[in-house]
Amino acid sequence: MLTKTASPTTITLWNGREIPRLGMGCWAIGGPFFAGDTPLGWGEVDDNESVEAIDRAIALGIRFFDTASNYGAGHSEEVLGRAVGNRDGIIVATKFGFATDPETKQAIGAFADEAFIRSSVETSLRRLKRDRLDLLQFHINDFPLEQSDAVFDTLEALRAEGKIDAFGWSTDFPDRAARHADRAGFVSVQHTMNVFDPVPEMIAVIEGKGLISINRGPLAMGLLTGKFTADKAVGAKDVRGAALPWMVYFKDGRMAPEFSARLDAVRDLLTSGGRTLTQGALAWLLARSPRTFPIPGFRTISQVEENAGALEKGPLSADVMAAIDAALGMGERR
Repeated sequence: MLTKTASPTTITLWNGREIPRLGMGCWAIGGPFFAGDTPLGWGEVDDNESVEAIDRAIALGIRFFDTASNYGAGHSEEVLGRAVGNRDGIIVATKFGFATDPETKQAIGAFADEAFIRSSVETSLRRLKRDRLDLLQFHINDFPLEQSDAVFDTLEALRAEGKIDAFGWSTDFPDRAARHADRAGFVSVQHTMNVFDPVPEMIAVIEGKGLISINRGPLAMGLLTGKFTADKAVGAKDVRGAALPWMVYFKDGRMAPEFSARLDAVRDLLTSGGRTLTQGALAWLLARSPRTFPIPGFRTISQVEENAGALEKGPLSADVMAAIDAALGMGERR
């Protein structure tokens, strides 16, 4: 389980290792994959550039990389395996639950039976070139609570067999986060969290159970980088252009209008202390709770460098955090 450390920019993991409190999310480097004609990736990628970016992240001190078996229909795991492999000192987290065809790049469906889980683990180990998975996360967000017991029984067995070191759930539902939190080996919850969505109920569960809060969407899928305007659209193979029910930050491939005013309200506060907007958004997460662990995505070396720069500047101050709450009308939700 997580323990507090003296530094606000490091975190002690379940295995006793203290690492910088920032990881890198590897969804984007998987490249395109689809559900029919609906894009599920972030567009075309250059694998050599992805490997160079991972190398740069490691050089800057990053020690945690998060991926999933379905990102790019397995290609994200392959690229991460090429860059990291079984290198000592690097923590690799992956997820299972969604099947994809690596040849057609098509999503096949969602599965959580024991045979599928075990097969997925073996495939991930091969792609990642790892002897063991450091952290394996259940990827089906809204899986029925009662049926999840069998899933985590299987994960406990895999941990006992030495296939995985620890496990968690990628879910935005606090009741699901709490369901298995007392199991030996359950160490983390991966969930959406950013300046626009402080998720107090989830943080209460995580802090109460001593878990790690792995923050996906820490930059609101790119809105908190400041690189989008009302008339800037994403590419045709970008998931942000898809009409998916959970796609709240973008509509028809463009920034959702309701977020423009929210971004303007906090822009100056987030860029305090010489931070870029991206660094301010990550600094907000570092200040939100000692349990938070942001995993911003990347495709380029420059993105990695900007993300990692948030650690040098540290968390936002309490005064700035309070001002952001007031600007967004969220004080009562903290």
